Amino acid sequence: QVQLVESGGGSVQAGGSLKLSCVASGNIWTTNTWGWYRQVPGKERERVADISNTGTIKYADFVKGRFTISRDRAEKIVYLHMNTLKPEDTAVYFCNLYVAGRGEYWGQGTQVTVSS
Repeated sequence: QVQLVESGGGSVQAGGSLKLSCVASGNIWTTNTWGWYRQVPGKERERVADISNTGTIKYADFVKGRFTISRDRAEKIVYLHMNTLKPEDTAVYFCNLYVAGRGEYWGQGTQVTVSS
């Protein structure tokens, strides 16, 4: 059973930075894609960034140049470095792990609040 646990959320002023972490437990196999998503009340969850097992990285347009996704494969951790935060980045951020042929897993989410 795969479990994902996020940490690192909090409150910060606009222009500030936060680093989110997501630690996986269990067998995550090798063919997988890690992702970060976010959601605000009343809106659909949206993809922020993802990184595949081959190292391919994709970012949503609204975070390009500000956020960086990275992973520590050995420790089964994925990070989201968030810089130049804006009030519109306020959301619950979720970690996602997609494993080919096995499905996907979600963390419980961590709140990020950016004040102006």
